[in-house]
Amino acid sequence: MASVKYDHVFKKWGDVIAVNDLNLNIADREFLVLVGPSGCGKTTALRCLAGLEEISEGQIMIGDRVVNDVAPKDRDIAMVFQSYALYPHMSVFDNMAFGLKLRKVPKDEIKRRVGQAAQVLGIENLLDRKPRQLSGGQRQRVAVGRAIVREPKVFLFDEPLSNLDAKLRVETRANISKLHQQLQTTFIYVTHDQVEAMTMASRIAVINKGILQQIDTPQHLYDSPDNLFVAGFIGSPAMNFFKGKLARSDGKLIFDGGAFKAEVPSTRAAVYQGYADKPVIMGIRPENIHDPLFEPQGIFQQKIDGKVDVTELMGNEIFLYVTVGEHSFVARVDPRSRVTMGEKSALTFNMNNVHFFDPNTERAIR
Repeated sequence: MASVKYDHVFKKWGDVIAVNDLNLNIADREFLVLVGPSGCGKTTALRCLAGLEEISEGQIMIGDRVVNDVAPKDRDIAMVFQSYALYPHMSVFDNMAFGLKLRKVPKDEIKRRVGQAAQVLGIENLLDRKPRQLSGGQRQRVAVGRAIVREPKVFLFDEPLSNLDAKLRVETRANISKLHQQLQTTFIYVTHDQVEAMTMASRIAVINKGILQQIDTPQHLYDSPDNLFVAGFIGSPAMNFFKGKLARSDGKLIFDGGAFKAEVPSTRAAVYQGYADKPVIMGIRPENIHDPLFEPQGIFQQKIDGKVDVTELMGNEIFLYVTVGEHSFVARVDPRSRVTMGEKSALTFNMNNVHFFDPNTERAIR
């Protein structure tokens, strides 16, 4: 078992900075997810830890050892790639055992480790098959099994679910989470899918343009994003943003979005007094916009009239795509709602749960 530390790590290719001053402390047995859009540097950061890329500056530590100059095979890590990278001419057993054979592990020990990993992954009956005889989900489990038999200190996963269909992704997410509980080893997992990050991680590190934006538990990231990028990236559908300004009126603080106005609750107004008469960006998540007929009790509600352009019935909820003046937003409303497409409709904003951001720095106003 081992902790992992990135200490002021840079990775540069000429003028391109793929990883920009990354500082991360990953605890022993933690499940950390690196998440961000394609090209943000998260896979490069993982490959630097694995030794597949040489860092330009800084230090990477696994446990108490600096591994900057340690060969990948000696770092005591195992990596599961997006492509699975199975040998097509070998059986499942031989694919899983290949790395151990190279290390001259005794045959009995190889058989024990492969059998144990196959049992954990539920693939005992597949050990004699070739990869071409397996489904995508089965191949993915073989790739994970090949990593498990190494019994490493740290597991690295590079978007391992990208090649699976939607149903299998959900199933495999749960399997990887259970695997982490069973193995009690450090997991570092890279994905661009924030749903994967939210459902699997003990902590999430959000990266954009090579820079760490925020690291925290999934719920705290969701409830208290540090900036516009994190607020917009975490959550599905994404947070709605409205450009406007805060204004004082009769002792109250009002968000003026041009096409609509909404009062800020007095319990929260003191936080934003320094931005009165200044431009701000207001953010609100779709689930905090309600059909007034089915709004929760006890919310600080402000009614907004808008035109419903599209409705999407999801069974347990309805997504409404709404236009108010120059603003467009998404609402996530009760499935009993009878709002229809093309009509004007009143909707309720829960102002207790709005966020405000500085438009210049893009930082959350706290």
